[in-house]
Amino acid sequence: MRWWRGRTSIAVSIVVLVAVVGCGCASPTPQVVTPPPEPSTTGPATGAPRGPDHVVVAIFENKDFAQIDGNSKAPYLNQLMRNAAVLVNAHAVAHPSQPNYLALFSGSTQGIDSDRCFDPLTGRPSLGQQLISAGRSFIGYSEDLPDVGYTGCTSGGYAAKHNPWVHFANLPVTTNLPFAAFPADYASLPTVAFVVPNLCNDMHDCPVSTGDTWAKQHLDAYAQWAKAHNSLLIVTFDENDGRPDNTILTVFAGAGVKPGRYGEAADHYRVLRTIENFYGLPPLGNAAQQSPLTDLFTTAPAK
Repeated sequence: MRWWRGRTSIAVSIVVLVAVVGCGCASPTPQVVTPPPEPSTTGPATGAPRGPDHVVVAIFENKDFAQIDGNSKAPYLNQLMRNAAVLVNAHAVAHPSQPNYLALFSGSTQGIDSDRCFDPLTGRPSLGQQLISAGRSFIGYSEDLPDVGYTGCTSGGYAAKHNPWVHFANLPVTTNLPFAAFPADYASLPTVAFVVPNLCNDMHDCPVSTGDTWAKQHLDAYAQWAKAHNSLLIVTFDENDGRPDNTILTVFAGAGVKPGRYGEAADHYRVLRTIENFYGLPPLGNAAQQSPLTDLFTTAPAK
């Protein structure tokens, strides 16, 4: 069964991008390979679509795509990219950080155009609220969050500006957990989990190598498990390093993913739309203007 509904006719443009970061040399012109369209398929006529059993979205900070791709200081992320769907034309929607987190989680920047602490929003929908209302589950795991449901602005390396779920009053406190609560038994993860490292490990205050090491230590075991358990890992960045094009790394890895480099335009709203589409959820806000990223996937593995 596919992870999307309805009839699709897909022409995939795979951009093979060769980039060497920090070498001081010009990158060669990308080679674009356009395979023939896949045969159209029809999803189930009734019932909810079967999405991944688990999706983990890990968000890093303030690095351009070119600062990760081919960088010898990011060996793990580059290894992950070789066996994943890599969006080479993915962009954040704003500067600075906070509006991007809100966009990815709720389909809107919620009128926020800076990094600041503010009172929880009332009556505003979000991906977390959608999942819970649909009988599924959501948890956000923040490194250095001091307590379950903590609503303070900062604590150690934790910053609320990087925690979008804390800003929605209709989510229970049990959706706001320290990363220490991330389960060792991945089968007990919620339907969708967001993971946010602290201000050093997300590359905000520390170098690429620090975040890459953290990713290997904390995400690789799940990434390997996901391949055989109908689950996905999405790695993305909130924004780049301030360059106006705001190009960021976004990677889909796990079961049913077709590895390659994809040149189609994508942003936080399109990633949100894709997750919503997995579970038959209506698109929120600006995600409604986007189509889901269906061409990244093949048939999900049998259970």
